[in-house]
Amino acid sequence: MDRNETKITDLKETKGRILGVDFGDARTGLAVSDIGRFLASGIGYVSPGGIEKTADHVAEVARAQKAGAVVVGLPKNMDGSEGFRAERCREFAALLGQRLEGVPIAMIDERLTTMSASRYLNETNTRGSRRKGVIDTLSAEIILQNALDRLKH
Repeated sequence: MDRNETKITDLKETKGRILGVDFGDARTGLAVSDIGRFLASGIGYVSPGGIEKTADHVAEVARAQKAGAVVVGLPKNMDGSEGFRAERCREFAALLGQRLEGVPIAMIDERLTTMSASRYLNETNTRGSRRKGVIDTLSAEIILQNALDRLKH
């Protein structure tokens, strides 16, 4: 982690809602917290195409939601190392930071969130195209809820 990187615990100093982001090349899932920062709710996904356009769209959503902070999922390998996907997410977070000057952006380990989302969708028998549209949003919701739970402690 870069010395200047915002930590989840640093977000305690911020006010307002937090936007959760599960960045993906095809679809980027989004979730937002309530004003009291207790509960994450999925708000959909964007798929504008390309990392720059995605950063533009997510920044618009952050402003519309009046987000005081953003949490972006960081995909790590099971051994804790970072690969290409993590590098791509860090690049996205940096682009988003340029578009949301003054809004802190923290990265949070997202290991197993997609697996958790898949398990939930299996249990609710969500299949086909509906599943594709929901899994990224649900992953963003899990990422954000994990961050909110860490902020409580």
